[in-house]
Amino acid sequence: MKQRAIDAATGWLALARAPGLHADHLRAAGALEDPLALLGAGAAALAARGIPQADAAWLARPDAAQLEADRRWMESAGVRLVGCDSERYPPLLRLIAGAPVALYVRGNVEVLLSAQLAIVGSRNPTAGGARTAVEFAQYLARGGLTITSGLALGIDAAAHAGALRAAGRTIAVLGCGLDETYPPENGELAGRIVAGGGALVSEFPPGTPPRPMNFPRRNRLISGLSLGTLVVEAARMSGSLITARLAAEQGREVFAIPGSIHNPLARGCHQLLRSGAKLVETADDVLSELKIPFTKQDITEQAARSTEAGAEAPGLDKDYEILLDALGFEPQSIDVLVDRTGLPSPHLASMLLILELEGRVGLHPGGRYARIG
Repeated sequence: MKQRAIDAATGWLALARAPGLHADHLRAAGALEDPLALLGAGAAALAARGIPQADAAWLARPDAAQLEADRRWMESAGVRLVGCDSERYPPLLRLIAGAPVALYVRGNVEVLLSAQLAIVGSRNPTAGGARTAVEFAQYLARGGLTITSGLALGIDAAAHAGALRAAGRTIAVLGCGLDETYPPENGELAGRIVAGGGALVSEFPPGTPPRPMNFPRRNRLISGLSLGTLVVEAARMSGSLITARLAAEQGREVFAIPGSIHNPLARGCHQLLRSGAKLVETADDVLSELKIPFTKQDITEQAARSTEAGAEAPGLDKDYEILLDALGFEPQSIDVLVDRTGLPSPHLASMLLILELEGRVGLHPGGRYARIG
């Protein structure tokens, strides 16, 4: 397929689908200023310019039917493709090794250019850890930062929820194509992120499942988009430590919140602190280190304005409404809620955490939950 047979939009779809292509390959091939020029060359010529063999074979003869299917899906799903030559491509991300050739974005593309802080941590945090993530994200979002995380259960979800509670913006980076929400338990949260002026982002084309190998790649984008990475709770073998390591390698700040020596989820943070991460006790520590020009008074006044504005709480999707109806105002166990709703217990646990963080339900002794009137 010759270059002249492909318009620019389709050409970028072809570049985005090249299986291992990244911006360093374009730079080595002298094509960073005009990536579409690669589509006019044969496989042998591309390989001679340093393009990996599989990418060269694809770029020499891209599947027109696949590209047309991608185009139709993006139009129907409201997804945009931001190429590495675009003014909307995040400038900090350009600086990392192996920066994506393009990003698929659902939601507010302009939010990619905002100052971001990554907040990551355990998928199974303590209740205190989850609340800390919410409170830090809420405060930092009011301080002008966009909160970036990975939409995972636990600390990631709490960070996104905290930013939304502050009417701030948040970005979720996925380890799969944007035609799938992973984990599915956070589908409602993903919708609220987009509705709140944030974005869902992925370097993976539609149809890419959430394979384990995708998540270290996803993590490098979370850190690469951000001025720094804050780890709230993490075990020693946590994927969050991978994100923190990548942040350090990318020359970004790494922050960690210390915890009890008896809490296994504090050990990853303590390991980071021993390795040179900045110890954080308050959200102001982060703002000060990043030189964000907001004072505590500014943030307090902004919170007051938000309260006075009386913004409505976001609506809930059907599963959440079913859960609240089943819950009632008398404390119930998760086993009872599984019976009443038919929803799987991991799904319910994540939903209950989100509802608790939003102040809609309360946790009672014995791990039981009840609605808050």
